[in-house]
Amino acid sequence: MDTYAEEDFSSYYGIFENDTDGLLNVTLDCPDSNLRSSINVSLSVLYCLIFLTGFSGNLFVIFVVGPKGDRGGRLVDTFVLNLALADLVFVLTLPLWAVSAGQDGRWDLGGGGDLLCKLSSYVIAVNRYSNIFFLTCMSVDRYLAVVKPVDSRSIRSSGCIRVTCAAVWLSSLVLGVPFLVYRRVEQHHDHGPSCVEDSNSYFFLWLSLVTVLFAFVFPVLIIVFCYGTIIIHLNKQCADFAAANPRSRARHRHSFRMVLCIIVAFVVSWLPFNVFKVVLIVSRLSEADLECGPPLWQRHGLVISCCLAFFNSCVNPAIYLFLDRHFRQRAAVLVQTCRAEPKLAQSCDSTVSESVGTTGGRKHVETRC
Repeated sequence: MDTYAEEDFSSYYGIFENDTDGLLNVTLDCPDSNLRSSINVSLSVLYCLIFLTGFSGNLFVIFVVGPKGDRGGRLVDTFVLNLALADLVFVLTLPLWAVSAGQDGRWDLGGGGDLLCKLSSYVIAVNRYSNIFFLTCMSVDRYLAVVKPVDSRSIRSSGCIRVTCAAVWLSSLVLGVPFLVYRRVEQHHDHGPSCVEDSNSYFFLWLSLVTVLFAFVFPVLIIVFCYGTIIIHLNKQCADFAAANPRSRARHRHSFRMVLCIIVAFVVSWLPFNVFKVVLIVSRLSEADLECGPPLWQRHGLVISCCLAFFNSCVNPAIYLFLDRHFRQRAAVLVQTCRAEPKLAQSCDSTVSESVGTTGGRKHVETRC
C-alpha cells in the first residue's frame, strides 16, 4: 500500500475537463459512453472489495506484528508494521470513491464534499509515497544485512529504524501537500460536482511528472541495485556462508524472499498506472488535440491500472501469511490466545461459583485462573 490514483479516477470522465468549456459534455458523448454504467458498477464493487479485504488484512497484520514491533521482533517487522498502517489508512478512503463511482463519478457528499475530496486525495498521495519509501528502506536494510553485516550493525538498530520510519512519514506528509492545494470539487451543469485536479496548472502537471520520477523510478532503481547486489553476493559466497552460519543464512534468505515478493507486487501493481499517468500528462503538456477527451485506450487503461494499483493494499497481508513463517507462527499464537481467553474466563466463573456455593453463604471466593 499510496497515491494520487483516485485523482485519475475522475479522468475516466474527462481528465482535461477544465481545458475548455463543455469538454466534459464532449467526453460523455464519446462512442464508449454506453459502457459507463457497467464500468461504474464494477468500480464500485471493486472498491468495496478492496476496502473489506484491505481493512481486515492490514488490521490483522497490525495486531500480529504490533505487540513486538519494537522489542523481541525482527527489525524488518517495523517496516512491515508501518506499511500495514499506511495501507489501512488508505483503504478507509475507498468507500468515498465507491459511492462516487456508483453515482456516475459525481462527488455529491453534502457540504463537506470539498474537504473530503482534498483529504482523500491527500491520504492516497501520502500512501503512495510512504509505500515506495518504506519498500526502498526494506531493500536497503536487506542489502546491509546480507552484504554489509558487520559495518551496518550500528545503523541497523531499532533506534535508527524508528528514526527512518519517522523521516519517511514526515517526507510523505510534506510531499502530499500539493494534492490539498490542486484538488477540488467542481460543478458541471450536466454532470454535477466532481472531485478533480486542476489540469490547467502546468506547475502541477510538471510536478506530477517529477513525482513519478522521484517517487517511483528512482526508488525502483535503488531496489533493483540492492537486490541485484544481494543475489550476486549470495551466489559468490554461498558455500562459505552456509558452512559458517547456516541458521543465519536461512533467516536472511527467508526475509529476502518475503521482501522481494512485496516489492515485486508493488511494482507490478503500480507500473501500469504510472505509465498511463505519464502518457496522459505528456498529452496535456503537448496540448494534443483531444476531440473526445483522452483516447479510449488511455481512459480505460487508466481506470484498470488504477484498480490494479489499489489492489496492492490487499496483497501484502497475503504475502506475509503464505511466505513468512515467522508471521504465521505469531499469527497462530494470537489466534490461540483469542480462543483461550473465553475458555479461561468460563473456567474462572465456574471456579468462583463452586467456591461460593461450598462456603455456606460466606463471601469467600477462590480464583485459581
